[in-house]
Amino acid sequence: MESLKEMYLSAGIDEEVYDFCDEIQKGLKERFERIDETAEYNQMKVIRAMENQKVSAGCFESTTGYGYDDLGRETLEAVYAEVFGAQAALVRPQITCGTHALTIALSAILRPGDELLSPVGKPYDTLEGVIGIKEDNPPGSLKEFGVSYRQVDLKEDGEFDWDGIKKAINDKTKLVTIQRSKGYAPRKTLSVERIGQLISYIKSIKPDVICMVDNCYGEFVERTEPTQVGADMCVGSLIKNPGGGLAPIGGYIVGREDLIDLCAYRLTAPGLGKEVGATLGVNQSFYQGFFMAPTVTAGALKGAIFAANVYETLGFSVVPDKSESRHDIIQAVTLGSPEAVIAFCQGIQAASPVDSHVAPEPYAMPGYHSDVIMAAGAFVQGSSIELSADGPIEPPYAVYFQGGLTWYHARYGITMSLQYMKNANLVTLP
Repeated sequence: MESLKEMYLSAGIDEEVYDFCDEIQKGLKERFERIDETAEYNQMKVIRAMENQKVSAGCFESTTGYGYDDLGRETLEAVYAEVFGAQAALVRPQITCGTHALTIALSAILRPGDELLSPVGKPYDTLEGVIGIKEDNPPGSLKEFGVSYRQVDLKEDGEFDWDGIKKAINDKTKLVTIQRSKGYAPRKTLSVERIGQLISYIKSIKPDVICMVDNCYGEFVERTEPTQVGADMCVGSLIKNPGGGLAPIGGYIVGREDLIDLCAYRLTAPGLGKEVGATLGVNQSFYQGFFMAPTVTAGALKGAIFAANVYETLGFSVVPDKSESRHDIIQAVTLGSPEAVIAFCQGIQAASPVDSHVAPEPYAMPGYHSDVIMAAGAFVQGSSIELSADGPIEPPYAVYFQGGLTWYHARYGITMSLQYMKNANLVTLP
């Protein structure tokens, strides 16, 4: 019978690369055990919510048209609300992506004359056009509708600028948006505990301000979620962590019931809200994906830690580093050149179950500052809970790795990325 090593060698991994990565993996056993404990806790949390909300086979039925009286949709939203410790939830296939979910939430709450504040620096690239802070803003931005924007950058050491935040909050400040994950920035991801501290501080200055957290990539990494530490709303995508790799589309918004009602009115129409929205046969995938999400997220988290250990050992700058605590599934690796970013991503693509024969190249994607390369041989287009890597082709030439529906696939992908780097003479193994 063929050994695991022989299987890797048959896939194009040479012995030196395999042995190096295998030795790294062996040193992570205790850390992986702690991840599994968190996954088991979160798995129990999801199961208990499904039990409490009486999920049944009838919840998997499909609706069409208006989607009135969709038992599965309504029960799933109750499950989400319970798991996130929130009053209500909006979980819909009509939400196309994380940026769309955030746009719905922002547009639902903010009115002309209001101000949006980001106390954690610049938001993710695709939100710049939504807010209206690009040089060439698309039609329909918040700025066009009279909503102003202000941001307070993090300090050089990654800490909050408490004094700057206090000065920035004013009578017009209606909503504070907190991006948990790093996006295309070198900063650290925010832990749920730090998010809670920030929210407490902001509300001590202005109690009625609404605090919204962009939770993308962070769900189920910890045992608590931002809505359990004071966030009024939490927003994310179902083709990331909570969809478990099975949701084919969708997004969620959880939080205060009055705010979720406003979001539902923005998604559909004032007066209709949550009452309409056919599920078109996706209910079972949404339920099963949410059920799988804790263990799928754990596999992706192991892959990120493995990547950090592999590349930091080889002398590359990584964020988070190989030993620090984790609060999302993204691993940033600064590779230092366009060639290295391309080789890394092509290695990830080559290890994919879908389109492994395709070599990704940088191109101009809508909403981004520069050409971006994306590797994603995924079952669901753009699903970043599946094995994927991407990065802008601009200094410092960092790549952002995430996902892996299983730890084994993540391990294979990272090993193949190193093989491609070695083949291009961009790295030397010790």
